[in-house]
Order: sequence, then structure tokens, then C-alpha cells
Amino acid sequence: MAAAEPTLDPPTEAAPDLAPAPAQPEPILDVAGVSLRFGGVRALTDVSFAVRQGEIFSIIGPNGAGKTSMLNCISGRYRPTEGRIRFDGRDITRLRTSRRAAIGIGRTFQNLALFGHMSVLDNIVVGRHHLLRHGFLSGMLYWWGGAQREEIEHRHAVEEIIDFLEIQHVRKEMAGTLSYGLRKRVELARAVALRPKLILLDEPMAGMNLEEKEDMARFIVDLNVEWGMTVLMIEHDMGVVMDISHRVMVLDFGRRLAEGAPEAVLADPHVRRAYLGEVDEEAPALEAAGA
Repeated sequence: MAAAEPTLDPPTEAAPDLAPAPAQPEPILDVAGVSLRFGGVRALTDVSFAVRQGEIFSIIGPNGAGKTSMLNCISGRYRPTEGRIRFDGRDITRLRTSRRAAIGIGRTFQNLALFGHMSVLDNIVVGRHHLLRHGFLSGMLYWWGGAQREEIEHRHAVEEIIDFLEIQHVRKEMAGTLSYGLRKRVELARAVALRPKLILLDEPMAGMNLEEKEDMARFIVDLNVEWGMTVLMIEHDMGVVMDISHRVMVLDFGRRLAEGAPEAVLADPHVRRAYLGEVDEEAPALEAAGA
């Protein structure tokens, strides 16, 4: 599905209550001088930023700005051509995707990546495979209850997520038969099943109607406030970004254009010109004056 065009919808009237952003916490994610090239094409150029523990940090920018490429570098799908990525104090620049998931990085995708032939319940269970502890020894001791206790523990965790995301009514349905909005919710559930410290959300509101967007925004804020997850989100809907983000970074042609509080970033004339195509009204006057 094509990425949504940016919108300037006003914030919803009943915006979710945000957790207060910590004053000066240590960054849980530190991206330093990351560049990414595909042959002669530069997807990212010398991008640096940090995501603080316990905040909702959004990356915005026009289509093709490099937003998903940055998430792919963080999650391990792409390896940066240059630069360094640190997570929770550890250099993960060359770490495999599976290892990044194991140490606490979860993600959703712009294009749904569910197992359509599996039930909602089974899709969520798959998200917990990195947390399984049983191996050869526990298999031998199965009859002493170790494996059964682990199975009960994981099933309880999955049911908690199902209740939290309000998908009890479809828990036994095949994921491929659900509406688009529900499938996006199931994919979020699968990412949450890992209980990540940092969750990467690639356009979680794309293709949703207003009611579905409000529900998803509420779930994201509750994950941040109640479950203590740090959120790094790509989103085109500026109403959502303004409502739930503590800080925002703007990418344009693979370069960082601005970073800061949502209101300040979106008021920046350079951001509005690059992201929304607005004309700088002062430019003709400056040119006429020889500036």
C-alpha cells in the first residue's frame, strides 16, 4: 500500500494523557553519524539523534526522506555504510536482527507482515519466541513441570496483551481474514509480546479511519505510560504527532532537518517548506533586496 501523504489535521479533542518526558535521562538509543548508501544512491547522510528513556519520539518527513531506512538500520535489516548505533549502552551497529530483538528492540512494519494463515493468538505467540528459555535439558525435564510452567507463563502474557489491545473477539480468527485496522492492531500485539524496551512503529496509523487512529494513539500512549516502553515512531498524520510525541525529528532527502518539541519543529519555516511544500513568503522580498 502506498505511504500516506502528510496531513495537517488538528489534534483530536480528547488527546491521550502523555507521560511527562523525563528531564535529562540517559538516551536508550544513540544514533551517531549514520549514512546509508545503495550503490550511488544515498538514503541517509550523516544522521545523528538520541531517543531518551521513556519518551515517544517521532520521525517525520516527506515520502522518500529516509524514515523507514533509518528504522531498518536500528532494527538490523540494513547495516549502515557509516556511523554507529548504540542501544541501552551497547554498540549494536553490527548486531544481527535476532539479537537486537533479544535485547529489547521490537518493531512493526509499514506493510503488514503477519502470518495470514495463522490465528491472532498464534501470531502473538510467535512474538515471544525470543523469550523462550527451554532447551534440551528442560525438554528432558518436561514431566517435572518446567516446560508446562513456561507455557503457562507465556500464554498468560499473550492473554494480557489481547485484553490490553481489545482484540478478545478475534483471538481465534485467522489474521488474514481481519479488517486492515484490526490487522495493524494484531501486528502491534506481536511486537509488544516481546516486551521490548524500545518499540519501533512504522506508520502505525496508515490506512485507518479516525476512530481507529484514536484507538491506536491511545494504545501507544498506554504502552509508554503504563508498560514503560520507549517509542520511536514514523507517522504522517500531524494531528497524531502533535498529540502524543514528546519530541520530533524531521528528515529531508536523508538528512536531519530539525529536531525538538513538536510545536517548535512544525513552526519552523524550513520544515514547513520541505515537508509541506509551503512557499517562504519572505523569500521574494529578500531576493528583491539583494539578500
